[in-house]
Amino acid sequence: MSSHSDDNRHDNRQESFRELLRSLRVWDTELPRFDPGSAPADPLPLFQQWLRAAAEAGAPEPHTMSLATADADGRPSVRTLMLHDADERGWHFATHRTSHKGQDLAVRPQAALGFYWAAVGRQVRVRGTVTAASAAESRADLAKRSTGALAAALVGHQSEALASLSDLARASDAAWERARREPDAPADSWTLYVLEAEEVEFFQGDEQRRHVRLAYRRTEDGSWARELLWP
Repeated sequence: MSSHSDDNRHDNRQESFRELLRSLRVWDTELPRFDPGSAPADPLPLFQQWLRAAAEAGAPEPHTMSLATADADGRPSVRTLMLHDADERGWHFATHRTSHKGQDLAVRPQAALGFYWAAVGRQVRVRGTVTAASAAESRADLAKRSTGALAAALVGHQSEALASLSDLARASDAAWERARREPDAPADSWTLYVLEAEEVEFFQGDEQRRHVRLAYRRTEDGSWARELLWP
C-alpha cells in the first residue's frame, strides 16, 4: 500500500510540474521590432546595440551569458558567466585555466556563447575559436574588477571537490582579507580568453511566433556573409 501511495504522490507531483510548465507564458508584452535590412555588415556593432538596449529595458544582468565547451571526449558542458568585453578581437571572458572550462579549452579551443534577454525577446548565439590572452593582459583584466572578484579568484580551486562549506568560508575570508590588503595581488591561474567569432546569430522574438533570425558567417576573406533563417 505504501509503495502504491508513493507512486501516486510521484505521479501527482510530476503532473503538477507539467501543468506549471504549460501555464508559463512567454512574451506576453509588446516586443521591439528588428529590421534585418538595416543591420550592419559586421555583427559586433549590432551585438553592442542589442546588449545596450537590453540593459535600458531593464534586463537583469544583461552581460551574463552561457558558455558551452567540450572535453577531450566530446562531452559538452554549459555554464553561466560574465562577458568582460566585445571588440574587434572577439568576445572576452575569464576563468581559471585549471577549471573544467579552462581544461576543456586547452584540449578543444572552440566554444559557443548564448545571450538571452527576456525583457526584449532577444537572444544572440556566438560560435568560434578561443585563444588565451597573455599573463599580463589576464592580470590587467582581473585588476579592473571588484574586490569581490579578486577575492574569488584568489580562493582558486575552481571545480575541485570541496570537503565542507566551512573550508570554503575559511578560504574566502582569507582571500577577502588579502584582496583588501593587496588590490594588485596576482591570481596565477586566472586567464582571460577571447572567442573569435565564426558565426553570430541574432534572434528577435515575435508574439505571433514569426521570429526574425539573422545569421552572420565569416567568409574565407575575413568578411561577413549574412542570411535569414526560418524560425
